[in-house]
Amino acid sequence: MTEPNDPRFATTLARGLSVLRAFRVTDDGLSNAEIAQRTGLPKSTVSRLTFTLGQLGYLVQSPRDDRFRPGPTLVAVGHVAAASLSFLVPAHELMQRLAEETGTLVVLAVRDGDKLVLIRTWRPTRVASIWLEVGQRIPLQPFSSWRAFIAAARPGEIGRIAAERLPGRDALQALLDDRPQALADMALQGFISTPAGSGMTAAYNAVSVPFRSGNLAEPVVFTCGALPAEASVERMETEVGPRLAAAVRTLERLTGQASGPVRMEA
Repeated sequence: MTEPNDPRFATTLARGLSVLRAFRVTDDGLSNAEIAQRTGLPKSTVSRLTFTLGQLGYLVQSPRDDRFRPGPTLVAVGHVAAASLSFLVPAHELMQRLAEETGTLVVLAVRDGDKLVLIRTWRPTRVASIWLEVGQRIPLQPFSSWRAFIAAARPGEIGRIAAERLPGRDALQALLDDRPQALADMALQGFISTPAGSGMTAAYNAVSVPFRSGNLAEPVVFTCGALPAEASVERMETEVGPRLAAAVRTLERLTGQASGPVRMEA
C-alpha cells in the first residue's frame, strides 16, 4: 500500500480501511493470515487492526472458526453510503428494464484504487447471464468499463489518479494513451464497446457508458455484458449499446445531471 508523505495522512486509518476493503462478497470470512496476504500488511499489524475493528463493530469474529466477517457497524455505514446516492433509485427501474429487454447483465461500477468495484447488478429474470456479483472487482485493463471511466474523467481527476502510484502503471498509461479513441467512440456512438477476448481476460462482450453524479467526485460506469453465445458483438453494438446510452441519458435528465457528450477537457 502506498503511503503519501503528507503529514496530514493518517497511516493507521488507511491501513484499517485496507483491511475492510480486503473482504469480498464470495468470502465466508477471512483469517488474519488471509487479510495480511490480500493487503500486504504484516500479520502482527493485521491482528491489531482486526481486534480494534472488532471492538468497534466493523468486524465480527466467529467463535466457530475464528474468521472475521463484516460487522453490524460496517453494514450500517454501507447502507448510509448507498442511501446518499440518490440516482440509484431511478436507475433501478431503468436498468432492470434494460436487463430484461436485452437479456444482458447490467452492472454499475465505481473506482476503488486500481479496480472498478461492482456496487449494483441487474439480471434478466428469464435468461441465463454472466455471473458477476456486487463486490467483484474489474482489474485495470482496457475493458469497456475502464475505457469509459477514463474517457469521462476530467484532467484534474486523471492527474490525481496518476499521482496515486497504483499497481499496473503500464496498464493505466495504455488507457490514457487510448483516451482520444475512447472519447471519439463516445462522441460517435454514445457508448464504448469491448468484444470478448479483448484486454487480458475479457470473456464476454460488453458495452459501457459513464455517468456523473453530483454526489461523487469521480464518474461511475454502467455496463451491459453478455457471453458471445448470448449476444454477438454486432448485436451489442447495434442494439444494446444504443439502449444503454439512452438509459443513461434518461437517468441524467431524471436526476438533473445531464452533461451532454463526453468531451476532451484542457
